[in-house]
Amino acid sequence: MSSKHASFDVEAYVSNYRGVTRLKRMAFIAHQNTTLKPDVLRAAIDEVRKTPNTALYLELVSLAADTAGASARDDAWVEAEDKRATQRLEKLENDLNQHKTSLVKESIRMGHNDLGDFHSARGDFAMALKCYVRSRDYCTTSKHIITMCLNIIRVSIHMGNFTHVANYITKAESTDTSSSDPTLIAQLRVAAGLAQLEAKKYKLAARKFLETNPELGCSFNEILSPQDVATYGALCALASFDRCEIKAKVLDNSNFRNFLELVPEVRELIRDFYNSRYTSCLKILDMIKPDLLLDLHLHDHVETLYTDVRSRALIQYFAPFVTVDMKLMADAFNTPVMELEKELAKLIMAGQIPACIDSHNKVLHARHADQRTSIFQKALAMGDEYVRDSMALLLRINLMRHDLVVKPASGDVGLGPSKSSRQERRMVDRMPITFDSGL
Repeated sequence: MSSKHASFDVEAYVSNYRGVTRLKRMAFIAHQNTTLKPDVLRAAIDEVRKTPNTALYLELVSLAADTAGASARDDAWVEAEDKRATQRLEKLENDLNQHKTSLVKESIRMGHNDLGDFHSARGDFAMALKCYVRSRDYCTTSKHIITMCLNIIRVSIHMGNFTHVANYITKAESTDTSSSDPTLIAQLRVAAGLAQLEAKKYKLAARKFLETNPELGCSFNEILSPQDVATYGALCALASFDRCEIKAKVLDNSNFRNFLELVPEVRELIRDFYNSRYTSCLKILDMIKPDLLLDLHLHDHVETLYTDVRSRALIQYFAPFVTVDMKLMADAFNTPVMELEKELAKLIMAGQIPACIDSHNKVLHARHADQRTSIFQKALAMGDEYVRDSMALLLRINLMRHDLVVKPASGDVGLGPSKSSRQERRMVDRMPITFDSGL
């Protein structure tokens, strides 16, 4: 892994983010890669000292304890920062109490938001969430509601509570002004896509990322960067869309194309997959995989997404053919024939490829339905059904001819055959009987 990450530019990568997610991503990279760990932790510790988040500082220093050249823990800075934070907290709480006394809703709302911002900056997301939720009762305009929803969405993502994320996305989308702000719509689409990704609903995630408009810019980079939107959306689309959907919703999507231009290798990946250049496509996937495994949100899904993309590529490769030489197919997918055979067997068993494998000759044969036999079987079934209906009709006629019918009792209302019954009886009397039921 270390050699694969030799060209990974951590500084350029984290420059796409701001706020706590920048520090969290640096800490995650340090956890995942021992080669990058010393430099990343050194930069992260310098960065966290510019914030009041002493808890994260202590965590990073502890993580760096076993690395060469690690800096000693600065207890004086921690103590001074904690003292300053305590004083700040007391002031914010006093201000909020005064606002509550004055009963000015706007001041109370701002007081709760200030407390939420304070706890969020300190890394106490649970307390920040409580403060933001408390501001809900003091929101008097649609803009206030949207601000509250976005604050809760951001904090919930940092906490990993994606149920809250989905609920407050719905609440924000239901406000009057949400549909008129393209930047807000883009932010909500990105948050929804991330929630669907965490739920492993890759097709829904792809749709949300693909619906994101370029107005997003860097407005949401405390959560995701525009490059992430391109990468997440493209991989989820490749893993879950069919060929027509990739053409219509990805390649022909002018909005999403703006995001793809930021990540050329992902743009080429989509084009290679659609144009059936599988060798090049898989080569790009292998090239970007080490970097994807360092992504805070994507790393848990990389293996599943890669498996799904490869399966769809195999299905798409075989679709036009009646027979395929598995040796040529293995060359196209840069894999041994035996491994390819196992992959194909799994897809056949799952019903995704209608084919059978000639293991001796290493040939894959399409299994097509025999239309001639199918038509004959349908014709025979229709004939049997016609004979059955005809026999039943003749039996009914014979029963009526021999007067084997149920008649009403003598005291019942409506004695005697009805007009329609008499007409039916005269019709039967005139019909020639050619079937003997044995009666």
